[in-house]
Amino acid sequence: MINTGIIGTGKVAHLHAAALAKNPNSNFTAVLGRTPERTQAFADQYGVKAYTDLEAYIADSGVQASTICTPHPAHVDSAVAAAEAGMHLCIEKPLASSLEHCDAMLAAAEKGNAKIGMVCQRRYYEPVVRVKEAVESGKVGKPILGMVTMLGWRDQDYYDSDPWRGSWSEEGGGVLVNQAVHQLDLLLYYMGEVDELVGMWDNLNHPGIEVEDTAVASLRFKNGAMGHILVSNSFNPALFGKVSVLGSTGAKVGVQTDGGQMFIPGMAAITEPPLNDYWTVPGEEHLLEQFRAEDTERFESINPEEHYHQLQIDDFIEAVIEDREPSTTGLEGRNAVELFTAIYRSGRDGKAIKFPLQPETDRDDFDGRIKAKS
Repeated sequence: MINTGIIGTGKVAHLHAAALAKNPNSNFTAVLGRTPERTQAFADQYGVKAYTDLEAYIADSGVQASTICTPHPAHVDSAVAAAEAGMHLCIEKPLASSLEHCDAMLAAAEKGNAKIGMVCQRRYYEPVVRVKEAVESGKVGKPILGMVTMLGWRDQDYYDSDPWRGSWSEEGGGVLVNQAVHQLDLLLYYMGEVDELVGMWDNLNHPGIEVEDTAVASLRFKNGAMGHILVSNSFNPALFGKVSVLGSTGAKVGVQTDGGQMFIPGMAAITEPPLNDYWTVPGEEHLLEQFRAEDTERFESINPEEHYHQLQIDDFIEAVIEDREPSTTGLEGRNAVELFTAIYRSGRDGKAIKFPLQPETDRDDFDGRIKAKS
């Protein structure tokens, strides 16, 4: 058993608390928050000790492994200090809002011999796993085209629900950083490393916020395959989140990871099951309806918001105990940040962006996000 804790007391932190409390190898013991009253209320709810000082949380709580649930740009503040002290970290998506922050966190983990994982619970969805296995086993031949479509809607009430939403400084970005990062992660999960990307982004119909609500990109992977990304929070009613892979045999496999209303922890539930929307593997076409029936039945028998976070956090705790890498590593988290960073930079520079990307420490335009909108 290891001592566990949570940094951050926002909506998603309650999913983490439930998972840490339920895991038999976790002694959930402490929470760190900014506001004393809110932090104490959270601590009382779960029977743990409240901290509002990071140094005290690291030095005095006894926590060996912590999850981080603060707003994205703030991840680095606690992650670097905790990781350098040897605390293992499981960080909510995205890993950070900039490559500079990602690299600082990964360097701190190496210095402190700490593990860093990222929460991307959709990797545990059964239809997502099915696509991964089909690609890896060669059922579609060589992957030649990967596609992401995420068409959703966020109204002003959503952005008003937390003071950090909708601003560059507090959220770090819009649909690319907060909503579509799950699908971007799965695209890389299936297709591998990117070689080159051309993209653009804009805020098309959300005048009350700073960040982008729509982005598109075309890309070439290092294995020669091509890709397409279309993501938007401007589509009402929401939601269609899809990731598909087309293979050299002409077969296509895909998953609709999200459907129905937008999922917001503590505000809106997952209303539709994740399902395979395409399955044209030769000889297996007839299995699509079976897959969909099985996944629908399973969805109706569980609490999906809690279940897949539980699987992710269980794996992280096991990784710490077994001294192995978690299923979604910090480096994979950086890869997703690198992908959306390339879209921002391509929009700024009006040209293709070659990978790998390095942090821009000689500019103050936040990878083109601020300059492009000023």
